[in-house]
Amino acid sequence: MLIAQITDVHLGFDPTTPDEFNRQRLDAALAVLVAMTPRPDLLLVTGDIADQGDDRQSYRRFREAIAEVPFPVYGAMGNHDDRAAYRDAFPDTPAPDGFIQYAIEDHSLRILVLDTLAEGRHGGGYCERRAAWLRARLDEQPERPTLIALHHPPVATGLSWLDENPDAEWMERLRDVVDGRDNVVGLIAGHLHRPIVTSWAGAMLIVCPSTAPQVALDLAAVDPAQPDERALIVADDPCFALHLWDGRNLVSHFDAAADHEVLARYTPELQPLVQLLQAERNGGAD
Repeated sequence: MLIAQITDVHLGFDPTTPDEFNRQRLDAALAVLVAMTPRPDLLLVTGDIADQGDDRQSYRRFREAIAEVPFPVYGAMGNHDDRAAYRDAFPDTPAPDGFIQYAIEDHSLRILVLDTLAEGRHGGGYCERRAAWLRARLDEQPERPTLIALHHPPVATGLSWLDENPDAEWMERLRDVVDGRDNVVGLIAGHLHRPIVTSWAGAMLIVCPSTAPQVALDLAAVDPAQPDERALIVADDPCFALHLWDGRNLVSHFDAAADHEVLARYTPELQPLVQLLQAERNGGAD
């Protein structure tokens, strides 16, 4: 099973321009995903689909952008999103207790999409009602391998100007539900506009870089009282992730929607190397 992920699209950053910079970056990422072989089984868009969530036009433009994608597309809520505006564009989206949370059951790997939007906060939130929903979903199929998708990574990463408080109540509430669940094979998130991999609550936590511009890598402490001219946002290429589930392991890859300079191709000259590697793989090792 091959799961594609994009995140932090931020359509509507330039709301008066339908062909805005962020739309061009989204289109570039989608074009790569649609053209690849094998194609993904589905695409998860893990939040901040709109830059200003109450701008319904941004969700309509997102719906137009994914209209020709030949595999299912599933969205999640980020801190820039608006539940009502999103459901206006995608009225079939489940919303138990008013939250955009649902299970994707059609594949060998079960996927639970969470809603970590806390209105009025840049950081995340996860209340008791949402936690009860997640606990019930995990309890009903305790043996089935499950991937959790959400916007906000529930962990501090060292990006000091963006990081959430690692002791935030919502993080602990989510940890209490997930910790010790052997069937949770991983969590995938967005929000930080960078590729990040760590462990959390006994599972892998994989943060996908954004299709919108990326956050600069700077782990120095930030002083809110003293601007220091550091780079915050950089115009690196739009990115995506591919998560491969082989029935036992989840393997994640990151790439950019860009023209890569090719240094070697599979030509007859390199065929012996390919054959050697395949023979080793098939033969195993002592």
